[in-house]
Amino acid sequence: MRHAAGFVRRAILGRAGTALLAGACAVLLCLSSRPVWAWGDEGHEVIGLIAEYYLKPTVHARVLELLRQDDTGLVERDMAHESTWADKYRDSDRDGEKRRYLGTRNWHFVDLEIKGLDVSSACYGRRPLAAGVRASVGPAEDCIIDKIDQFYAELKNPATPEAERRVALQFLLHLVGDLHQPLHASDDHDQGGNRKLVSGEGIGSNNLHHDWDIEFVMRLGAGAADIAHALIARITEAERVRWSSGTPLDWAVETYGVSKQHAYGMLPAPSEGSRYELSKAYVDDATQVTGEQLCKAGVRLAFMLNRALE
Repeated sequence: MRHAAGFVRRAILGRAGTALLAGACAVLLCLSSRPVWAWGDEGHEVIGLIAEYYLKPTVHARVLELLRQDDTGLVERDMAHESTWADKYRDSDRDGEKRRYLGTRNWHFVDLEIKGLDVSSACYGRRPLAAGVRASVGPAEDCIIDKIDQFYAELKNPATPEAERRVALQFLLHLVGDLHQPLHASDDHDQGGNRKLVSGEGIGSNNLHHDWDIEFVMRLGAGAADIAHALIARITEAERVRWSSGTPLDWAVETYGVSKQHAYGMLPAPSEGSRYELSKAYVDDATQVTGEQLCKAGVRLAFMLNRALE
């Protein structure tokens, strides 16, 4: 079941540029109507490496075959880096015509309101794709739950054109990870935590979404490869089996519960300036939860790819 070849590349997955990335994220997240990154590149690379470890050898070979067809030049063509591709693709024309940006930005999250779970409303009525429409050019108003289902169906279907299967794979590598970031599956009328200003010892002043994207991931280890290695070592076989089940809807509702209990539920009362001072207990809990969410995402991504490409 397990395939460890991907870990040959760990030496190149360091933390170069992390400080610049964190600063850029803080600025962009404040300006955006919705998060620019989910988990940050490092978190997505961790998920890609965990998934790669659990791929069947034949499936791993097929994944790499599809990724080698990527001619966009946005990322390196391996699972860890390709797991960040959907963000790069979305933002590649953000300063220009915005076709990719406006057409795909809503696919990265689902606004399940903390005070009232309504999947249909958050997913624009859950309208199916029109006959003959490819998932990659589907409507801009679509949520992450339905996009994962659509791209999975395309990847699994051998009649899907090869180029579309490759794009479906690239989106799945990313969106399954996004779905497990608590603030990508919940909302408190605050744009997924982007409007909640927070600060905490050792993590500076940011917004809540930024901290769940980046800061709590960084606390797990020295870089993507080291974090992935440590997380894989702690995943039990019972957990792998338990997590290798369910649907994107099931996972979204589960992540919503995690957010309700931890990301939002453990927040202290805000100060007079509407700023939240995160306690050590909050930061420690969020770091532990982040590690588990990365594990779940990696295992479930492998679960989907093994079923789609075996």
